[in-house]
Amino acid sequence: MKDHSIEALRDCFEGFVPAILATTDSDGMPNVSLLSQVHYVDSVRLALSYQFFNKTRRNILAKRAASIIVFDPNTMAQFRLTLDYEETQTSGPLFESMKAKLAGIASHTGMHGVFKLLGSDIFRVTAVEMLPGERLQVCPGASNLLPQTRRVCAELSRCRDIGELCDRTLAALQQHLGIEHSIILMLDEAGRRLYTVASRGYPLSGIGSELSLGGGVIGAAARENVPIRIGHMSSDYAYGAAVRDTAQKSGLDWASVTEIPYPGLAAPESQLAVPIVQCGRTIGVLFAESRDAMSFSYNTEDALAVVADHFGATFALLESQEAATSVAIRPALAPPAASNALVVRYYPADNSIFLDGDYLIKGVAGAIFRKLVSEFVGEGRDEFTNRELRLDPLLRLPAFSENLEARLVLLHRRLAERSSEVRIEKSGRGRFRLVTARPLAIEEVSDELPKAG
Repeated sequence: MKDHSIEALRDCFEGFVPAILATTDSDGMPNVSLLSQVHYVDSVRLALSYQFFNKTRRNILAKRAASIIVFDPNTMAQFRLTLDYEETQTSGPLFESMKAKLAGIASHTGMHGVFKLLGSDIFRVTAVEMLPGERLQVCPGASNLLPQTRRVCAELSRCRDIGELCDRTLAALQQHLGIEHSIILMLDEAGRRLYTVASRGYPLSGIGSELSLGGGVIGAAARENVPIRIGHMSSDYAYGAAVRDTAQKSGLDWASVTEIPYPGLAAPESQLAVPIVQCGRTIGVLFAESRDAMSFSYNTEDALAVVADHFGATFALLESQEAATSVAIRPALAPPAASNALVVRYYPADNSIFLDGDYLIKGVAGAIFRKLVSEFVGEGRDEFTNRELRLDPLLRLPAFSENLEARLVLLHRRLAERSSEVRIEKSGRGRFRLVTARPLAIEEVSDELPKAG
């Protein structure tokens, strides 16, 4: 193989068969070792995991050259790659991606606590040679996911609002790519937490559940703006109880009474988190997981990256359409009677909302709901526009913020799950209506949140 491109060899870097790394010292004495991880960087570069300061490491620093033999798990073909050392990275997107994958390898091989990534050694590939030997035949195009990815993106292009976009994205991933368990999370206004706006394949939706930036596969993907993929799950990247611990270490307020359970699988083996990006800025994460090991390949990662990009572009288009609606005329309706009212209790400390004592939502979505209920009770208003919320100084939203539309989707879904007596429903482009089966009464409570029972 004369072409130095290694694009066609990405399956060799999945770790099914350990790579063989060869180096020489200053006197020409060879040294051969097995390598935990080979990571595809681009068409001419690879990154090798640096875990120990051993003879291999000394040889690399001294001679700045190495060679590796990798194996294609589909055909069993062997390839020898000649490498020139460029640099070592000890932080950043590439390092975090390799760190997550190595944690999974360590857990799978019983080396948790032993395998620890010290750095990502980046090499330029100067030669690729296919070694002689028997090879298995595979069906041409078997790993090509382009047709399925195209069908998923076509589904997204037909969406008319952001709620439909979230649901249709996950349904299309299941239908066309066979991804049974998936979640869409958005980044909050402060850039510190991610909150769930849609999920598929779980007993509980987890709408409104939160994860801290940097925590687990999802948080690492959002913080570093890079896909993070694990083929064998590690406790270092598990959620559940660890979610709360990470959040508390980050200084976040996690009163258990306002915690919404995260919907993820209890024991996933494969996870893939892809950032959703607009204009170079991460606004959310598209996440997939499976109970089976090695469920997601480089091709799956490519496919979800394309879907995430299309989701971000469609999200921006729909958001701009919603924001363009003019401010509604405030009708003068008679305020509803207060007898037998549904009590909306509001805690300004974190904008938490309780309905007759049951927790609903907090944060920006809670502040929005307080505004709707206050004007419904005080002025008799039942119809509102996205644009007026965006311009309301009390909500302190940026002039252009994708969080508003996502928060409205979140509020709509939490109401649908938690109450049969009050809901919000769309009444036109950029407009929605507050609908209640009972009169509403609002109480503002300055005390601390109630303790969990």
